[in-house]
Amino acid sequence: MEVKNLINGQLCTADSDRTADVFNPSTGEVITQVALSSDADCDRAVQAASNALQAWKNTPIIDRARIMFRYRDLLEQNFEQISALITTEHGKTLAESRAELKRGIEVVEFACGIPSLFMGQSLSNIATDVDSDVQRHPVGVCLGITPYNFPAMVPMWMYPIALVCGNTFILKPSEKVPLSAQKLGELLLEAGCPDGVFNIVHGDRSSVDVLLAHPDVAAVSFVGSTPAAKAVYAKGTAAGKRVQAAGGAKNFCLVMPDADPDLAVKALAAASFGCGGQRCMATSIAVPVGGIADSLVDRLSTHADRLTVGPTHQGDSVDMGPLIRREHVEHVESYLQAATEDSARVALDGRRGFDSNGFLLGPSVVDHVSFDTGLAQEEIFGPVLSVVRASTLEEAIALSHQCEFGNGASIFTSSGAAARKFREEFNAGMIGVNVGVPAPMAWFPFTGWNGSFFGDLHVQGAEGIQFYTRQKVTLTRWPERADDFEDPIWSSNR
Repeated sequence: MEVKNLINGQLCTADSDRTADVFNPSTGEVITQVALSSDADCDRAVQAASNALQAWKNTPIIDRARIMFRYRDLLEQNFEQISALITTEHGKTLAESRAELKRGIEVVEFACGIPSLFMGQSLSNIATDVDSDVQRHPVGVCLGITPYNFPAMVPMWMYPIALVCGNTFILKPSEKVPLSAQKLGELLLEAGCPDGVFNIVHGDRSSVDVLLAHPDVAAVSFVGSTPAAKAVYAKGTAAGKRVQAAGGAKNFCLVMPDADPDLAVKALAAASFGCGGQRCMATSIAVPVGGIADSLVDRLSTHADRLTVGPTHQGDSVDMGPLIRREHVEHVESYLQAATEDSARVALDGRRGFDSNGFLLGPSVVDHVSFDTGLAQEEIFGPVLSVVRASTLEEAIALSHQCEFGNGASIFTSSGAAARKFREEFNAGMIGVNVGVPAPMAWFPFTGWNGSFFGDLHVQGAEGIQFYTRQKVTLTRWPERADDFEDPIWSSNR
């Protein structure tokens, strides 16, 4: 399958000699190559989006939403094909790919309802004979820069909302997973999206730099690592653009002595090892509170050791698939090597002799992790769970204030008081109570804090609409005679 850019309504080959291999991580085989777009390719995409902007933003919002209704139907009709593409290029299980796509479709469904949320405000006679109203307007050409770990869902956090709000859009997906993005773009064209309104440019960091600097790009949405998010935010805002940049994470899961142990173990394993740990909402630190640590680690290690790890093309018999690249496997393995050097105990070691050329690594549980080590402070982005023990709930909560990140955190408990204290005091933007992965659905914002987010308005929900629009306030007065004029706003007689 040849991977092409989508520019001005046409699938076209990039004007570049530079390429990147696209792997099937389950087999380790190169399945295709993607051209890394030139500066000229990037400029053509921006020009196409700029040229389409005026007609698109003047298209009635109901008509823009109806395209999303048709798009939603096409996504459902092609659900299995898209899910299979995600599994092929990313390596997650088919069940995980289906779940990802479902969450992406939910954003499309949210976008279908934007007309009712797009309405402005008005107040008659705010001053003598003066009426005031607020209207929403699109911001212009928007850019989305997305990571490899959710090839469908993360792009769909962005462009459905941006498009219904009247903006045009350029998607720069990860060069590691270009196939899903191309299919999503093809279906959007089939749904009736006009030429130039939605464009895809495949590329690497050089393409990002060109698009970030382009004067016709008004807003940038980014998801990736914290260093990259910080750099995108700095460059984009320095160029006068709106930027929302979601970064990395180090998500906690506290387990209280009164928690249901079976529920906690199952949820913790799914949150830590699902998608190979390659998600920004993956649980990376387990904090058993009080005297339950030994039992929790034993039960969790036994449960995780029973998970079937293998190539995801083997079907439903596989619980956990490969990591994205072999060098990433080696990167994650380096933390297991460091664990013994830091006097931690590897209770479950995922380094196994797999009979496969795929990029496989099993789940690992590392106990007695010191909070000042890389295992506790750095985003590993793989199937490694660090166990940091705490004596009290207060001690566990205090750990969150010593962490660079602040994406999500969960607590397992039977105590409403403990849950309330955790919700109010834990230093993270997304909180779960007896929920393993507290990722909000499309109607709520994805509210990372601290080093997990740079910007003011998050993706999804009402904040997504606010990010992709700007407000205009109008004051209106119709005096009967010019002789009656007196500025009613500033007059002392009003």
